[in-house]
Amino acid sequence: MRTGPAAAALVAVITLALAGCGGEGGDGDQDGARTPGPGAAKGRGTPGAGATGEPAPRPTATIGQLKGPDGIELTLHSAERDQGGFVTVDGTVTNRGTKPYNALTWRSKETEMKSQSSVSGASLVDPAGKKRYLVLRDTDGECLCTTGLVGIRPGESRAVFAQFPAPPADVKDVDFQLPTMPSVRIRISG
Repeated sequence: MRTGPAAAALVAVITLALAGCGGEGGDGDQDGARTPGPGAAKGRGTPGAGATGEPAPRPTATIGQLKGPDGIELTLHSAERDQGGFVTVDGTVTNRGTKPYNALTWRSKETEMKSQSSVSGASLVDPAGKKRYLVLRDTDGECLCTTGLVGIRPGESRAVFAQFPAPPADVKDVDFQLPTMPSVRIRISG
């Protein structure tokens, strides 16, 4: 991980944002999950809400799509490299099935994670360099990713993101992997 003022500032902002996002129940918090609030990780906040409380515009770009069991689809919109040494993957999960979906199989195998319904099991794989990059964790060991992915109703879509350590600058194409889903090759921008 690079050191410097930009990296330190980014880590501080993400840590502070995640620390202040605990909830006392309500939608999206059924399993103690924390979803980053406004301003966290490059402006990612409550899915579907912009800074003014208006619904955020839906991304139109698609860099990859994964289709899994029970009609669940994950459309990836961007994989952006930033100067702090991170890659943030943004997407939309859509339930095209006939029953509610809980993303319990997408979590990592770590037992100390509070959220049991997240994309913490995602990874980026550099096939040429033979390296796997796992979702980053905050100082409490929680993932820097979307949590609270429970009760996704048929026809419903939710925004998702996951942040990874960046592969070397010359690595542009990686495989995005998520448990129970086929992997997809995506291009890193930035």
